[in-house]
Amino acid sequence: MRFLEKRMKSVNEFFNSIIEKPLLTSSLVLVLVTVLVLGLSLKYYLHEFDTFVPQILAEAHGMIFDIAVIGILIFWLNQNGEIRQRIRTYKDEIDDFRLWESEEAAFRTVGNIKRLNRHKIHEINLVNCYLPRTNLNYVNLAASNMNSANISQSTLIESNLENARLNQTNFENSNLNQANLKGAYASGANFKDAFLIKSQFENAFLIKANFNNAFLMEANLQNCYLMGADFENASLYKADLRGAKGLSVEQLAKVKTLYLARFDEEILELIKTNLPELVGA
Repeated sequence: MRFLEKRMKSVNEFFNSIIEKPLLTSSLVLVLVTVLVLGLSLKYYLHEFDTFVPQILAEAHGMIFDIAVIGILIFWLNQNGEIRQRIRTYKDEIDDFRLWESEEAAFRTVGNIKRLNRHKIHEINLVNCYLPRTNLNYVNLAASNMNSANISQSTLIESNLENARLNQTNFENSNLNQANLKGAYASGANFKDAFLIKSQFENAFLIKANFNNAFLMEANLQNCYLMGADFENASLYKADLRGAKGLSVEQLAKVKTLYLARFDEEILELIKTNLPELVGA
């Protein structure tokens, strides 16, 4: 009895080992089916070959049609299903790490952002995400919601944040050189000590944004909403502020330099009259 049990157990283990190897299982099934079909068809090969071959060819054409249409369609559907599942997984992981203030959470979130970008996904929910000291160079986050995210001391060189929601987002001491922030909603955002050289802010909402000690050389701030924005000790060398809304001479009184910066004629005259030292150097 014990011998029989051991024998059954070994047979069961052998069977499971085959099932666990899909290629081996498929090959064995193919061999068994081939032997069975050829065995049953042997008399037709021997005695009715001329009439049997056309039927085989007709079936072969049907098989080609099945592979070409049904097989490819099923493969395409499965592949798209897998891609959608992966995208869902990446987004779920970002949700899992939200509000978790740790280096692991930051780097795992950045990894998921880049994976989503590879799948052409750029509109990502990053509200309250913790991303300090991370590398986000060249990422595409256009139209993403990044309200209240912590992205301080990070690098976002040439990143795309066009039309993104950046209200109360913390970019303190980050590098956003040549970043695209056109049309961004960044009211109350913190750009203190940030590098914003040649960044594009055109049409952005920067109400009460903090640019204290920021480097805005050659930045494009055309048609931005700048009511209450803090430019204390900021460098606006060659910055373009034409069409800026809500900008006052008082806001510019404490900047580091306005040398070669561009303004509308009306405010430029006020600057030359009240702050000549900033325009000339």
